[in-house]
Amino acid sequence: MKLYEKLASDIEEQIARGVFRAGERLPSIRQMSRHHELSITTVVHAYLLLESKGIIESHPQSGYFVREATAAEQPELRISQPIAVSSHVDVSRLVLSTLRSISAHDAIPLGSPYPDPTLFPSEKINRRAYSIARRRTQWGVTDALPPGNPQLIRQIARRYLQNGTPIDPNEIVVTIGATEAINLCLQAVGKTGDTVAVESPTFYAMLHAIERMGMKAIEVATHPQEGIDLDALKEVMDRQPIAACMVMPNFQNPLGFQMPDEKKRALVDLITTRRIPVIENDVYNELYFGDVHPSSLKSYDSEGYVMHCASFSKSLTTASRIGWALPGRYRDQVEKLKFLNTLTTPTFPQLAIAEYLEHDGYEHHLRQVRKLYAQQANMMRAAVHRFFPAGTLTSQPRGGYVLWVELPAGVDSMKLYERALERGITIGPGTMFSVGDTYRNFIRLNYSYAWSREIDEALKTVGQLAADCLRERR
Repeated sequence: MKLYEKLASDIEEQIARGVFRAGERLPSIRQMSRHHELSITTVVHAYLLLESKGIIESHPQSGYFVREATAAEQPELRISQPIAVSSHVDVSRLVLSTLRSISAHDAIPLGSPYPDPTLFPSEKINRRAYSIARRRTQWGVTDALPPGNPQLIRQIARRYLQNGTPIDPNEIVVTIGATEAINLCLQAVGKTGDTVAVESPTFYAMLHAIERMGMKAIEVATHPQEGIDLDALKEVMDRQPIAACMVMPNFQNPLGFQMPDEKKRALVDLITTRRIPVIENDVYNELYFGDVHPSSLKSYDSEGYVMHCASFSKSLTTASRIGWALPGRYRDQVEKLKFLNTLTTPTFPQLAIAEYLEHDGYEHHLRQVRKLYAQQANMMRAAVHRFFPAGTLTSQPRGGYVLWVELPAGVDSMKLYERALERGITIGPGTMFSVGDTYRNFIRLNYSYAWSREIDEALKTVGQLAADCLRERR
């Protein structure tokens, strides 16, 4: 056996015995070389052999890590089974207090809904903004009127074309983030007292829009890897009038799934047949982990019942809050409501983003972010399975930057949230993602921030606190 093969065999045995666990960093090549008194070349060959066998993986500028167990080796989350009853929505106070605590306590942001801003090309966008300001010093209200800046609209349309979905630029209405786009779309198709079908769990921004309109939500069973259960959705539609559906087919927050193409097509067929609009929140569509850009519901829509909403806030910059809607047959109503609600979207950030998209390598930036998120998703899942109580289950994100965690039934996520905050750590309690109490023992975690000893220790602490909650219940 050659020296590098012997070293690889020894490391593999240590991993099998649990000396190095899934997601843990191996000693650096230089450290391993000194410790075993071997050449750097020998260690490199050993690590490459282990990597080729799928036992370890390299993380750029971070080193080598033990690979997480494959999805097939880990227990999966079960399909949700919410009580399908229309309910008034009142989650805004809980969400607001949670978000305030994240910023006010300067805590480790495991509960943050926002991506790590240090990953964004802020300097390039700021330089574009500065250049625009120097070239043009006067701005009028008419420059920012709906539907939005023509230069940005062209760039958005080109991006869709590059990703395989040709769209009509005239359909685009630029908004102040995806949140405004979602609110405008819902306002265009519903009224106070109407019922809206949502996934379960669902992103609380969708619930906010329903609450704001004085509507009711009905939660529909949702598969953790394939999305909303279409049979359950049909039953809901058969039983009562539904004004609209609200879904996130790509990398849903908090589950992280990517709905299969055939299911996306079937969902569009269903809502088209029933003539019920569907509001598609696609803010994470650029943050996929695979090799191919995901399709959207919009790409299967021929009758205009898909109201597609997206933004640059998750993939490029949170500072500018530029989003847009592709509202289909409801386009004129959305544009009118945009004018009545907020009048304009500031032109200055629209132009800065448009020039960045045209000249500064958006795709290169995205490739780096996608690779990093995919690696950190594996590390976060491995750490949760290592540190949290037995019986803990996690989602299997296909994109985005959030992980959904099901704790043993005896753990109260609100109590866990409060105890973690006392120790300078935030988590997202599961009760924010439902109109009921279905997800009392669930939490959402953010893995967009660079992996560090502090994050590793924070996860260990949260796991210990969860175990304490479990013991108290017994």
